Amino acid sequence: MKKLISMLIITSILITLMPLGVLADQADVVIFGADITQSQRQEMLKIFNVNENDVMILTVTNDEEREYLEGLVPEQQIGTRAISSAYVKLAPKNSGIKVETYNITWVTKEMYANAMVTAGIEDAEVIAAAPFKVSGTAALTGIMKAFEKASGKKLSQEAKKTASEELVLTGDLGEEIGKDKAAKLVQDVKKQVVKQKIKNPEDIRNVIKKIAAELDIELTEEQINQIMDLMKRISKLDLDINKISKQLDKISSTLGDVKKTVEENKGLIQKILDAINHFLRWLQNVFSS
Repeated sequence: MKKLISMLIITSILITLMPLGVLADQADVVIFGADITQSQRQEMLKIFNVNENDVMILTVTNDEEREYLEGLVPEQQIGTRAISSAYVKLAPKNSGIKVETYNITWVTKEMYANAMVTAGIEDAEVIAAAPFKVSGTAALTGIMKAFEKASGKKLSQEAKKTASEELVLTGDLGEEIGKDKAAKLVQDVKKQVVKQKIKNPEDIRNVIKKIAAELDIELTEEQINQIMDLMKRISKLDLDINKISKQLDKISSTLGDVKKTVEENKGLIQKILDAINHFLRWLQNVFSS
């Protein structure tokens, strides 16, 4: 009888602990581009600092990448092979999003974080990487797929498509105005649109112009329209301003330096102008005396 009771107790404990084990296994996910070699997979695992037996392994195909990128980026940028890989680890609640990159040349970690929030990803540590230098646009598809598997949460298709568009648009803007400024601009405009629940196109346009001016960014009419179209789609998503702020806190601290630099530069320019004016007044006094 004692043996039976002992066995029942042990069985109950194992049943109780089983879900925890399942969750632990699902917490860390590595997703490989389907077309990388076995040796490149091993290289990625070293970069992610994980053992293949300790994580869930997934693959992402070029067709899956095309689902979100086709029509947004040039054909040659999508290519025909899936190369980008990613590591996704769930973090404690309200930890926010932390992103690192390796061999990613076009997309910054701030751009990834911004787009991930739009997609509905939260509380995650992510590494986007490739065995050789790539633009990085396709990595977001793998990140979203890995997060869904790790968390058990299905992300909205519309949110995923909008996030991909945001990533590409921010990257394009980055080539014109600088990557950090582009990420800061899109992040700040998105926060205002979501916070104030702005849906009217002209109101969105005014927000874009106002924030661009604050960051000392000159935008073309075409760029304004592109950002406005993106924000119209974002305004229809179920995004929470408090959640956005919490998720981007760590990333925002980096981007906050952009505005500080702009303000400092404006102050420096003003000092130079004041010095020039002072010199001109001195010259005028010399020649008039």
